[in-house]
Amino acid sequence: MAIVLRMKRMGKNKFPFYRIVAADSRRSVKGGKYIEELGFYNPTKNPAIVKIDKEKVDKWIKRGAAVSLTLKSILKKMETK
Repeated sequence: MAIVLRMKRMGKNKFPFYRIVAADSRRSVKGGKYIEELGFYNPTKNPAIVKIDKEKVDKWIKRGAAVSLTLKSILKKMETK
């Protein structure tokens, strides 16, 4: 099973927020099924709200999960703060 850490879009039109999830890469993003929720990201607030369970993310990365480019940049910004 190919696991990828990515963001799942939620919310209504023009007011998105994202759940950070571990999902099977072969499943459709629109299907909505994921293995585990790792946190959330709300870019509509100023400053953007990011809450990620770092232990869970590290656990999935150690298991060999790939990280999407967008999520990788968010994680990098969190490390610098």
